[in-house]
Amino acid sequence: MTNHALPDMVDRYILDVLQDDIPLVPRPFAAIARRLKIPEQVLLDRLQRLQDEGIVRGISPVLESRRMGLSAATLVALHVPEERIREIAAIISSYPEVSHNFRRDHNYALWFTLSGKNEEDIRHVLREILRRTGIPETDVLNLPTVRKLKVDVRFSFLSDEREGTFGSA
Repeated sequence: MTNHALPDMVDRYILDVLQDDIPLVPRPFAAIARRLKIPEQVLLDRLQRLQDEGIVRGISPVLESRRMGLSAATLVALHVPEERIREIAAIISSYPEVSHNFRRDHNYALWFTLSGKNEEDIRHVLREILRRTGIPETDVLNLPTVRKLKVDVRFSFLSDEREGTFGSA
């Protein structure tokens, strides 16, 4: 196992800035690098290293599903035999209505979220997933969204004395 160093101050500034809105411009990482006062290639190299080390899993948008016409959602948990987890996860992930699919160390080992135009659309997709996987309805927890709460989670990677940016890296 490789021993990875903890992120240095430049990495921590990068991680902090990436929690903000990413500019919708042709070269967003160039704009972020300018904000950090570092060369774009330094930013890209560091992001690649942080990803290779498993610190950054990915950079993706957070979409407002209701504005896209998806007014129904549910969280589904499946009891899945250990030897079929990868196979069933691949089937689940093939559906565009699935936004998250993850494994938990639990009797219900696979969890995923489904979004649709309405409850019937969600029921249809879930029935199809169960048919394709052979998972019986008795091995399913279907937890529809009752009330949507948005939580903006941000991690503090910098000490309180920081303001602005650092010089250059």
